Amino acid sequence: MSDEPVDDREVEGPTEPREGPDGRQPAAADGATPSLETDGEGVVGDRHSPEPTYPDSDDDIGGISTPPDDEEMPLADHIEEMVLRLAVVLLFGAGGTAIGLLWASDAITQIWFSVFPSGGNAPPPHLYNPLELWLTRIKLSSLLGIMVALPAFVYECYLFMRPGLYPNERKYYLAAVPTSVVLAAGGMLFSYVLVLPILFEYFTYYAEGSAEIAYALGETFNLIITLTGFLAIVFQIPLFIMLAIMMGVTTRRWLAQKRLYFWAAFAGLSFMFTIDPTMMAPILVAVTMILLFEGTLLVLKWVGRE
Repeated sequence: MSDEPVDDREVEGPTEPREGPDGRQPAAADGATPSLETDGEGVVGDRHSPEPTYPDSDDDIGGISTPPDDEEMPLADHIEEMVLRLAVVLLFGAGGTAIGLLWASDAITQIWFSVFPSGGNAPPPHLYNPLELWLTRIKLSSLLGIMVALPAFVYECYLFMRPGLYPNERKYYLAAVPTSVVLAAGGMLFSYVLVLPILFEYFTYYAEGSAEIAYALGETFNLIITLTGFLAIVFQIPLFIMLAIMMGVTTRRWLAQKRLYFWAAFAGLSFMFTIDPTMMAPILVAVTMILLFEGTLLVLKWVGRE
């Protein structure tokens, strides 16, 4: 056996790292991170951990997100803004009505001799109460006021809802608004040029040889205004169908399969809102609604939208 002294380091093995005065392990000489004491589940010690991060309020959290311009406002501020915007719409409507009153009598004469097919030989209007002429002028002027206020109403609604709309919803709204106004004007023109002359031609033919009709000014214009306004709404059918398909609510194929149900609904609505004992006006309106519905489906099929 050799009598050479044995180095203690070879016998004792690796030396445990010593703790510093503050209880922490000193850094290694070569800059490496020293081993950390663990309890089997995680690091035990006063090691700095990063601050927890929280999602932004505008991020998608659990499937719920907010529009980029959405801001929290008190309910009183919302109500005040809504009242101010409605006041602007009423101002436009009142201005249109006031302008309409200036030419209401000329408009009554023009419309009366346009809707009757006999032209200059149209039956004269009859008044059955002293305020009938003035009430008719106000009704006709109010129709002009509504036409003037409609674009202002749509625009003010957009400004009121804009902070709560997503970019794609704003795009759909801005595309639908002018389309809706154009379709409403088309429906009113359709009523004035085609539906009303056919309707009064039928009334004249219906009573010919049996009695002489005395058309009351007020009742006749009630029918004219009601039918014109209803057709302005009816002409929104293509827009409603297009928006429903673009937003994924329905498909063209499903609408085509359920067309008979829609035809029945159109007939029911026309007979409900178009008051005419002869049933001619409801039939014309129902046929118009069905043609608009089928025409929209035909256009969608032609462009390949299923």
